[in-house]
Amino acid sequence: MLSFSDADFYSSMTKADYNEGSKTLKFTTKLNTKHISDAIKINPNTAGFEAEVKKYVNNNFDLYINGSAKTLTFTGSQVSGETVWVYFETSGVAEITTLRIRNSILLGTFPRQLNLVNIAYKGKQRTMNFQRGKETNEVTF
Repeated sequence: MLSFSDADFYSSMTKADYNEGSKTLKFTTKLNTKHISDAIKINPNTAGFEAEVKKYVNNNFDLYINGSAKTLTFTGSQVSGETVWVYFETSGVAEITTLRIRNSILLGTFPRQLNLVNIAYKGKQRTMNFQRGKETNEVTF
C-alpha cells in the first residue's frame, strides 16, 4: 500500500483570459495560503499581506508579448481559507503572436513546485508548465 501522507504537493494555477473589447490580458493565480505566506514570511491575516503578495508576484512573474516586455498591474488579492487568489493584468494588447512568461512563483522556496498557466486567446487555448530549472516558457498563437 502506498502512502501519500508525507508527500506535499506544491503547485500554483494561473488562468489568463484575453478581453478583446478592452485589449486586456487578465490573470488569476491560485496559490496555497500556507505556501505563499511561508515564501513571503508574513501572516496572511495581517494588513501588509496583500502588499507583500503584490511585490512577490511582480518579482516572480514576467510577461513578454511579441517579444516586448509588458507591465503587469496588480488588481488585488483575496484570501479564502487555504487559497490565495491573486489578480493582475496588462493592457494595450492588440494582437498576440508569441507569449513568453517567466514564472518563478514559489520555485525558490519549494524545489518540487509546479506552476501551470492556462491561456485563452481568441478561441485558442495554450498551457504552459514551469518548474525549477524551467522558469521560462513560450507559446505561439
